[in-house]
Amino acid sequence: MSSVHLLPIKTAALIFPLLAIVLFLPAAVVTYRRHGVMTSWRTLSFYSFLFYALTAFFMTLIPLPSRVVDVCAKYPKMAQPALTPGNTFGDIWKEAGGEVSFGALVLHNPAVWQATLNVALLVPLGMYLRYHFKRGFLTTAAIGLGVSLFFELTQYTGVWGLYACPYRLADVDDIITNTSGAMLGWWLAGPLTRWLPTLDSIDDGVLARRPVPLGRRLVAFIVDMCLLPFAMLFCTLVAALFVDVGFLSGLLLTVLVYFVLIPWTLGGTPGKRLLLLKLVGPDENARPAPWRLLVRAVVLALPMVPIAGVMMLGVTVLLSLPGELLFGAARTLLDEPLELIYALGGFEPLLIFGFLTALVCGALLLVFCVALYRNPDRFGFHELLSGVHNKALPHKRARRAPQEPAPEDEATAKIPAE
Repeated sequence: MSSVHLLPIKTAALIFPLLAIVLFLPAAVVTYRRHGVMTSWRTLSFYSFLFYALTAFFMTLIPLPSRVVDVCAKYPKMAQPALTPGNTFGDIWKEAGGEVSFGALVLHNPAVWQATLNVALLVPLGMYLRYHFKRGFLTTAAIGLGVSLFFELTQYTGVWGLYACPYRLADVDDIITNTSGAMLGWWLAGPLTRWLPTLDSIDDGVLARRPVPLGRRLVAFIVDMCLLPFAMLFCTLVAALFVDVGFLSGLLLTVLVYFVLIPWTLGGTPGKRLLLLKLVGPDENARPAPWRLLVRAVVLALPMVPIAGVMMLGVTVLLSLPGELLFGAARTLLDEPLELIYALGGFEPLLIFGFLTALVCGALLLVFCVALYRNPDRFGFHELLSGVHNKALPHKRARRAPQEPAPEDEATAKIPAE
């Protein structure tokens, strides 16, 4: 494979990890809401599709011309798109030089290989649409047409105005071959879908063993942690209208409102409601008593609130510093970190306190996680002591087809671990 074709793959490999991290939380929320579980097989399928989509997009763009190059002067023939279908056959005959042989017309013909690559570009798309997204043939053809049209418009517009003129030819034959590739991929995925276990059967098998997966609870917790600073700001501003609120009192008020009052009235925190989870008491149905929610919040906050408090206090102190001093400290940290440590000698007690707090809370968090994982029901200390635990609400697929029985075929024997 030439360096021209390897460069888009290398570029996608560099960008993919960052994109995967950015998309993890929204992808996890959507997956848990639709399927109730995020199995390793479905996760692998999704992220492999993401890497493929990124690579296919870069295949149509890279290598990019240098910004100092006058693309209008260097690529004048690319300004007008090729709108006549069938030009590919003329290119094949032209590259063959009038010679009628298998080598000239096919094996050693660059136009044939270019058309083959155009077909192959969207073959994986058709396979993913059939297996992962469960789309039909006509829908796959329409999506393939739309994706191919997007590629050609991106080329024709010079990457949507990034360049003054196009540096690649927008060709209607590319739309035809790309769309054909998506349809071919859908057809080729037929035997594959019969051999591989369906994603739904894998999901149902995992949910049968554990109705509330630990990952679902973890994603709900991450969502709550992302929303908690905004909740603290809101609660502090509202409380400040009536009483004098300090940092610690504002933090405690937020914990009471977010983890006690809201779950008692709505059945769960915003993160849990988003992930279709409900907090229930020992009787499984009635909402838990406020005192149980308070016990749960206190135990859950033991390793988390001190760390969050130290971090938020540190951020507050940094934001209160003058910009020149802050940037100067950052430059010193990068250039001479030991000098910055000596300069902070006056803050030594505060630094030691923050370090010890983080160390103790980290140890508590580690013990908490180990106990959670070793419990057969995956209950943590906050659930065992309060009697409050999570109950899964029906996910989208379960609500859409409640009459479908759980699949009982040999594919369920291939269920990977959660």
